[in-house]
Amino acid sequence: MEEAVIMSGTLQKAQRLVSLDAYRGFAMLAMVTDGLGLSKVAENFKGSRVWEFLSYQTSHVEWTGCAAWDLIQPSFMFITGVAIPYSYAARRGQGKAHAECLRHTAWRAFILVALGVFLRSNGSTMTYYVFEDVLSQIGLGYFFVYLFVNKGLVKQATFGIGILMGYWLLFALWPVLPANVDAKAMGLTADWRFFEGFAAHWNKGPNPAGYLDHWLLNVFPRLKPYTYNYGGYVTLSFVPSMATMLVGLMAGEWLRREIPLAARVKRLAQASAVCFGIAFLLDGNIWPFADWNWTIAPVVKRIWSPGWVIFSSGWTLLLLAVFIYVIDMKGWKKWAFPCIVVGLNPLAMYFLAHTIEGWLLQTVRTHFGQEIFSGVYGPIWAHVTGTFLLWLIILWMWRRRIFIRV
Repeated sequence: MEEAVIMSGTLQKAQRLVSLDAYRGFAMLAMVTDGLGLSKVAENFKGSRVWEFLSYQTSHVEWTGCAAWDLIQPSFMFITGVAIPYSYAARRGQGKAHAECLRHTAWRAFILVALGVFLRSNGSTMTYYVFEDVLSQIGLGYFFVYLFVNKGLVKQATFGIGILMGYWLLFALWPVLPANVDAKAMGLTADWRFFEGFAAHWNKGPNPAGYLDHWLLNVFPRLKPYTYNYGGYVTLSFVPSMATMLVGLMAGEWLRREIPLAARVKRLAQASAVCFGIAFLLDGNIWPFADWNWTIAPVVKRIWSPGWVIFSSGWTLLLLAVFIYVIDMKGWKKWAFPCIVVGLNPLAMYFLAHTIEGWLLQTVRTHFGQEIFSGVYGPIWAHVTGTFLLWLIILWMWRRRIFIRV
């Protein structure tokens, strides 16, 4: 994948944008650490506001709202969109025809979906067909987003807005749950707090996306019929996630322009502020310091609601602006080396984390004692060790120029 680097205050083509690699690697490392096990450690410090905060920020929210950990997946999807213009330009620069680029994109999308299913099937006695894994979600929408490369801001924005409005209407017109619904029957705890009023259309449970999965996933061979996803994740969320990738695509095309870098950072920050403002108008409950109570489109990551797309896009745009400012403008790169190494080989790190990390940690226990990760802070040391060992493998691959590409 071709990216860009900063020269004399402008973005020059044909070289890498180091900050994008760093951002990608940072998100991947955050995912691999699994929150450093802080939520597990926090169980030993009941009543501590500090540990309560750390636990919240390194876990996924149960339904509505946003923790720092919830920004990992939208970061991956956003960065995928940012990279598309560079990838397309590189292939065209190699003499590849547009049709050939599209064929490669379709194949890449298929491989990503298949890899997601493969990883979700680990530990199963047969292929486990579900499509909520981040790789599958990216793969399902990747080809359609790619079609809009170099199509202009108006067409890209129109497509993105159309996606969000259609997804919003699907939920808004769907019948709400009855007031006496049995939460346990839907895999929820008895004390689960459902949305009320208009927001009830986006409740966890038998929403339209959940009904689609109940039909779609039972088309595939299964050990037992599919009923629901315990976390509320749905296949159909790949549709609004295309809007997340489109935001990245628009940002990537903007970054490729040969204009002073400071202007690029400023525009990313402005776009971030606009997204935050729109998200607040759609869901007045999103900011904890604001005493407002209205909901047009609630912020729910697990079904990738339109409110979530816009709110999380605000964060991804801001994070990219910060990485560009710190690394490419200020030149502070040394600290980011661990992230850059991973950002150059993200698929390898993702695959290793889902396949051999458990084996690595068990090997450490075998040779250094089964109790090495015991104690109050044991989960932290276990996750640090696992992440470090995986990073060493990626470092070895980087030094030998071994990169996994699709």
